Amino acid sequence: MFARPLVSPQWLASSRSSVVVLDGTWHMPFLKRNAAAEFEAKRIKGARYFDIDTVADKSTTLPHMLPSAEVFAEHVGAMGISNDSHVVIYDAAQSIGAAARVLWTFRAFGHSGGVSILEGGLSRWEREGFEVVGGKLGSVEGEVYPVEPKKYNAKLNANLVKTFDQMKENLYAQNKQLVVDARPAGRFLGTDPEPRPGLSSGHMPNSVSLPHSKLLDGANGLLRGKELLKALGDAGINVSESSIHSCGSGVNASITWLAEILARSEIKSGSWEELEYGLSVYDGSWTEWAARVEDGAKIEK
Repeated sequence: MFARPLVSPQWLASSRSSVVVLDGTWHMPFLKRNAAAEFEAKRIKGARYFDIDTVADKSTTLPHMLPSAEVFAEHVGAMGISNDSHVVIYDAAQSIGAAARVLWTFRAFGHSGGVSILEGGLSRWEREGFEVVGGKLGSVEGEVYPVEPKKYNAKLNANLVKTFDQMKENLYAQNKQLVVDARPAGRFLGTDPEPRPGLSSGHMPNSVSLPHSKLLDGANGLLRGKELLKALGDAGINVSESSIHSCGSGVNASITWLAEILARSEIKSGSWEELEYGLSVYDGSWTEWAARVEDGAKIEK
């Protein structure tokens, strides 16, 4: 069945012995912040760092594209994660975007153990009085680095991922899938610039704007219940239908993707596989789309 993918600090504190905790923090390049160094300076005790730019396809210049199943398995196995591990991901930034991206990545590679996000991230964990540590990995009493590696088997579930060619096909499909764009409204409308130099702003045909910030509750968590369903409905999204989620580079799109799954779970019960059916993330997102107009990408403003 569907294990709710949002957990509280209290739940995590009481479950530490039975879960693997990952810090999935990532920052936009223009911020010039080093998430790995920040992890070393402050982390939940015993956490491992999941770098979406390292666990990625290195054959492309596009940022943090999904790696092969073999590369994913090698990295997460080295983190001491097996297929039946319950993984809890937190984000130290003021969003849950990177944590949601890591969760989606585990789902895309068929993780059979539980996978959850710590609501409120590191800031809420610390605010509620739970322990954080800092210092070089292996120097803190009670932590074990490097961890004992585990055997991991991964297989890509292509139904959760869209490619550029599939997005082009969707432009002309008889039964088009709605594209949900998680970028800020100004970038969607083409009135604000993209943060990545050289890219036009605007949006894809047959898309709706749902800035991911509209789904957050103000405390680094997601809306629930009627508020969540209203936010999705106001954006023109019918959660019973299929949709493709996009953003700048596939990070915040994972928030809107997860929000639809949660909204579906409010309406009916089901397994992960049932609730995520028909919902996917365009991995290359706007960074790829806006750079490939000569290859058939269309931009509206």
